Amino acid sequence: MRKLPCSAAPIEPIVVGTIGSAYGIHGWLRVTSSTDKAENIFNYQPWFIKKTDGWWLIDLESWKRNNQALIIKLKDIEDRETATLLTNCEIVIDASQLPNLEGSGEYYWKDLLKCQVITVSNYHLGKVIDLIETGSNDILIVKANLKDAFGVQQRLIPFLDGQVIKRIDLATHVIEVDWDPSF
Repeated sequence: MRKLPCSAAPIEPIVVGTIGSAYGIHGWLRVTSSTDKAENIFNYQPWFIKKTDGWWLIDLESWKRNNQALIIKLKDIEDRETATLLTNCEIVIDASQLPNLEGSGEYYWKDLLKCQVITVSNYHLGKVIDLIETGSNDILIVKANLKDAFGVQQRLIPFLDGQVIKRIDLATHVIEVDWDPSF
């Protein structure tokens, strides 16, 4: 693990997981992945963590499954006490490490954030501020415009491609939906 100069820090940081508690006495750590398939977190290297004194590069030495959990061994971390110092740190990569999805009909959540949401009848519903993953489908959280005619402050819109989501234009940051503005 080594501290990075500001110029080497990730330009567009994306959180892909979290370091959990220490595992054993030899510096292993539990890790929680935020990727679709948990093991995919290991496809993205290098990893960064942000501490109060700046960005740090962490070098993965090894990983394995332990029951349903993922555990990792980082280079230069040889004991439980040192490993514990990394507990609850977010694992970050630079967005440039993500595969290009252009033209695939799939989207990264980061690309949908801050998009304007309009209805097929051209009513401006607001801006995407977050997404929620549910068992059946993802949900767009849309912050309504200040002068929303229906007095709505926030809308939850299901991300159902073709049914509710009619068009996504990342170039103009617009998502067109078939959704009742009063809902």
